[in-house]
Amino acid sequence: MEASDFKSDQYVRFCPGCGDHAICMALQKAMAQIGIPTHRVAVISGIGCSSRMPHYLNTYGFNTIHGRGGAIATGVKTSHPELTVWQMSGDGDCLAIGGNHFIHEIRRNVDLNICMFNNRIYGLTKGQYSPTSPKGFVSKSSPFGTVERPFVPAELVLGARGTFFARTLDVDVPTTVDCLVAAQQHKGASVVECLVNCVIFNNGTHAWIADREQRAEHSIILRHGEKMIFGKNNDKGIALKINDHTVNGQMENDQPLLSLMVVDASDPRVLVHDAHQQDPTLHRLLALMGQERNLEVNAPSLEQSHGDSSLPIALGVIRDVEAETYDQAVNRQIAEVRDHAKAKTFDQLTATLEQW
Repeated sequence: MEASDFKSDQYVRFCPGCGDHAICMALQKAMAQIGIPTHRVAVISGIGCSSRMPHYLNTYGFNTIHGRGGAIATGVKTSHPELTVWQMSGDGDCLAIGGNHFIHEIRRNVDLNICMFNNRIYGLTKGQYSPTSPKGFVSKSSPFGTVERPFVPAELVLGARGTFFARTLDVDVPTTVDCLVAAQQHKGASVVECLVNCVIFNNGTHAWIADREQRAEHSIILRHGEKMIFGKNNDKGIALKINDHTVNGQMENDQPLLSLMVVDASDPRVLVHDAHQQDPTLHRLLALMGQERNLEVNAPSLEQSHGDSSLPIALGVIRDVEAETYDQAVNRQIAEVRDHAKAKTFDQLTATLEQW
């Protein structure tokens, strides 16, 4: 199949320069690479810029109401397990009004592919702060700076016992395609955080990694089974740091017990990425690398806050583990009940009830 097979005849109404264009193109390429016919794919969304996506993909689609894409997507997948179901959502649609649906579809491990577009702003409604906007962020709805602490999407996914989490960047289409293909191949709730730029209301929000000159130094692409190497010259690696210094039973200087550090790429302590490890401890550390920069507008440097300022942000598939999916469990339970039920049909069931 070709990417063009998945392009609809609708005019794409994202703003010129919006990062959503790149994710849309990556989705079409990924769907072609996966090779599932268009009539076996359903794309569900809520409301927002990214939620326009069902209109631009030549598949079945449903543009639902704000925050409710997860509820509809769960119903579609449970009732039609043969369909491949994608859910398109933004940081506002997914983590604010839709936050409850989001954590429960992850907890239930519904076999969905969830693309969460994170531009750290409400773009469609013209520039209000969102659940991922950094503390102190000035917007139309926070003219003196928001006093709220933001979500870290990866932390939320892992806290809901997520089985798959990946992160990608709008300007890196090849990595985005790889993440989307891996998300579809995973059986369960797959979450891909797409870091996108909003040129109108939050331009440059991911500039520290989107800039081509800085990207190699500020990000690392994780690949299962490969060493965690990064840098312009691939001369840096990620290693585990264990703090065993205590004073009166307390960690010295309030340091974390486990943390990550940057070492020379030749150091034998460089970690090999295992996305399939059931224990989420290391996945959480990897997913949180570099996030201090996103928590506050005037955040302290990483040296001041327990970490290495040269730690990059992790892109690629961070976690990918197996677990029974919700639709598998529901349909297995229905089959078991049917096998043991005396009434096999609706007519047989009504015949067992009191009649008059």
